[in-house]
Amino acid sequence: MSKKQRIFIVDDHTLLRAGLRALLMLDPDFEVVGEADNGHDAIRDIASLVPHLVLMDISMRGMSGIETILDIKRRNPDTRILVLTIHKADEYILASLRAGADGYMLKDATHEELRVAIRSILNGKTYLSPDIAGRVIHGYLGTGKADNVASPWDTLTHREREVLKLIAEGHPNKYISDYFCLSIKTVEKHRSNLMKKLDLHNASMLTSYAIEKGLVVQ
Repeated sequence: MSKKQRIFIVDDHTLLRAGLRALLMLDPDFEVVGEADNGHDAIRDIASLVPHLVLMDISMRGMSGIETILDIKRRNPDTRILVLTIHKADEYILASLRAGADGYMLKDATHEELRVAIRSILNGKTYLSPDIAGRVIHGYLGTGKADNVASPWDTLTHREREVLKLIAEGHPNKYISDYFCLSIKTVEKHRSNLMKKLDLHNASMLTSYAIEKGLVVQ
């Protein structure tokens, strides 16, 4: 790399952004040109700063990371995006890649893996954490089961899955409302849709289902 690679960080945790910035500053080839804690600010700032790479979480208040990736790629198709998240569930992985992400890795990765991922993506490659790569390959190989029949899980929207995760973590509607900048009525509608689509009738059943899908860890 002949010049500094401009990186933008998007995550709603202040300490994590600060930690990432500090790590990236140790590499003379990288320059952190900005950061944001939500999708709307990220889209605005990325349009003016035009970074080479965006480090992106996908669970944020308000606009989701998936929606943000779609918008960034629409406006700046040459900007590379590496998803950095806690989510291991297949839905998040595939939704991110379909939205246009150039890589997907977990937040428990080492500093060295992060450097490798960033360099790979900046060189035009796609990067997936080793365990994530295995899940994606398994998903593409499939199991030979009725591919054309949507499972209840497949009918959920991305926002419904995010609400499901917070329900499973024990958060009340008011917290979920504030977290996603939604009205209480909208959160209640999401909860109702989840129960209807999944044929589950209380928070305990939703929690068990979320654990089964890998959204939360016991």
